[in-house]
Amino acid sequence: MSDFKRTLITSALPYANGPVHIGHLAGVYVPADIYARYLRLKGEEVLFIGGSDEHGVPITLKAKKEGTTPQAIVDKYHGMIKDSFEKFGISFDVYSRTSAKVHHETASEIFKTIYDKGGFTEQTTEQFFDEEANQFLADRYITGTCPKCGFEKAYGDQCESCGTSLNATDLINPKSMLSGNVPVMKETKHWYLPLDQYEPWLKEWILEGHREWKPNVYGQCKSWIDGGLNPRAVTRDLDWGIPVPVAGADGKVLYVWFDAPIGYISATKELTPEWEKYWKDPETRLLHFIGKDNIVFHCIIFPVILKAEGSYILPDNVPANEFLNLEGDKISTSRNWAVWLHEYLEEFPGKEDVLKYTLTANAPETKDNDFTWKDFQSRNNSELVAILGNFVNRVLVLTNKYYGGVVPVAGKLELRDEEALATLVQLKSDIEKALDTFHFREALRLTMEMARLGNKYLADMEPWILVKTDPERVKTILHICLQITANLTIAFEPFLPYTMNKLRFFLNLEKLQWSELGRRDLLVAGDTVNTPELLFEKIEDDAIQRQVDKLLATKKSNELEQATLAPAKSHIEYDDFAKMDIRTGTIVAAEKVAKTKKLMKLTINTGIDQRTVVSGIAEHYEPEQVIGQRVSILVNLAPKNLKGIESQGMILMAESKEGRLVFVVPGEEINDGAEIK
Repeated sequence: MSDFKRTLITSALPYANGPVHIGHLAGVYVPADIYARYLRLKGEEVLFIGGSDEHGVPITLKAKKEGTTPQAIVDKYHGMIKDSFEKFGISFDVYSRTSAKVHHETASEIFKTIYDKGGFTEQTTEQFFDEEANQFLADRYITGTCPKCGFEKAYGDQCESCGTSLNATDLINPKSMLSGNVPVMKETKHWYLPLDQYEPWLKEWILEGHREWKPNVYGQCKSWIDGGLNPRAVTRDLDWGIPVPVAGADGKVLYVWFDAPIGYISATKELTPEWEKYWKDPETRLLHFIGKDNIVFHCIIFPVILKAEGSYILPDNVPANEFLNLEGDKISTSRNWAVWLHEYLEEFPGKEDVLKYTLTANAPETKDNDFTWKDFQSRNNSELVAILGNFVNRVLVLTNKYYGGVVPVAGKLELRDEEALATLVQLKSDIEKALDTFHFREALRLTMEMARLGNKYLADMEPWILVKTDPERVKTILHICLQITANLTIAFEPFLPYTMNKLRFFLNLEKLQWSELGRRDLLVAGDTVNTPELLFEKIEDDAIQRQVDKLLATKKSNELEQATLAPAKSHIEYDDFAKMDIRTGTIVAAEKVAKTKKLMKLTINTGIDQRTVVSGIAEHYEPEQVIGQRVSILVNLAPKNLKGIESQGMILMAESKEGRLVFVVPGEEINDGAEIK
């Protein structure tokens, strides 16, 4: 790491209004964890910062929905998120929260410093106001149609469909999420960060100074800057958040995107009294791991805040990922279309590394990617079990079988041995290059090549055959295989930490440094290895089917919830309704109409007569199911010939949520022929 003494890694703060899902993991936390572990293996000074974002409208919306307080919501989900991260093995040095006192103090101090320097502008503008709720509406309290893509449920600050950042006034047909009413415009005063004044600096700092940033990050920044920046409000009319620390700001709090990234600073303060060396020393490299929807906040707004304050370093890189989809559909917390981390940990105990491996191998680094349960199963069975696990198990089993678990002495190395060991060194160089440039998917692929190398070498050498004719040569072969196995404990450590801890136990090895990767003497003759267990177990079809079925159930539930009711028909007069003669009746006979799918011939006792009615219910009921069924029947409907049968009325039916026709019947026992008025 040139020009820097240390690295500070931050990961986007998840909203504490729900659990963490695989989209969060793939986009932010797994790559950040891989990089932090890699730097630690290299012996570099690194801090890995995380925490929960506990302010903002999503918190208040969740509290309103659940009939509780915002504090109760953040307490519940902060604990759940933190626990899930710990069990999953995300190696934060600190996991804090923005409701902490140190955070309120830090955010207030930074706002006050900028305010005292005249760094904000005050503007009185018209903003949306809900007259029924008697409340100004923050961006997330407003939904409407996105002017960019036409998505009908865009928020007032961002469209979750196309990712476009919005102002609430951009929305078409805006509505209040509090009352469902159309909001009105009302004057209110706020403080604004004058982003337009920083355009020349941003052009120089990003567009000229950071061309090495990932194309998706650089491109989005360029688009924003080239399109012209406008002042952005950093305060909101809310009662949940950090109060604006200046006079005349009653009822106003800091905008969540002003206070949230400051959470990285306050978390560092919470961790160490030496926090300033990580945030104010130019020899510290600052990296933000985020998803693509947070690029503008971490590359433009937060850097401008830090620049305006004047004493903080700026990010050296922002390796943002694209989005991860689930089974071909966008992950959505509101639709419960997700694989939740806490549920995964319960349903796949001991398989933390399997999920890490799958998410990394399919990481959305350059474009949106898709997670499927079948791919998850295939990655486990065809790669982790069949390649890495198979190689390790065979080597250790043979070592125990032939040499009682003692590392054998290597004889003279042949060309094939030298080539295998040399390939380890080359792979180390290639893996380093990929990790140093945040290409984690490629780094993992190259690391698995080490296991493939070992598998191929072992298969080609066939020691189980050679042991009968040249046992000395077999000692060399297994010695080489054991060296490859020991190297795997280093190379896979950033990706599969739990598994490598187990493998080091099998080999009786302490954790090694990255600098030792590629060495051919990590184990020496006479060292002992333990009897192995399987590193990975196959995942069977039934386990995967359970997950697929769970998602299918979620999909069906969503479809039912989203089914829209037909709008009310145009008005009629009472006299029109009074013309209808609706009676109670009982079905006394039924049979399907030949050569039709839907029609059933019913004989109904109407109290005034028995008559035939042809009804389209045959796809929903068998004839024997409806005999004796009470019904409501329109008896004065003009007769109509259907498939050669004269139908003398119509029974009243309703459609259930599942799309099934159900009978509309009186709620009490009433004689046939009673009029329904």
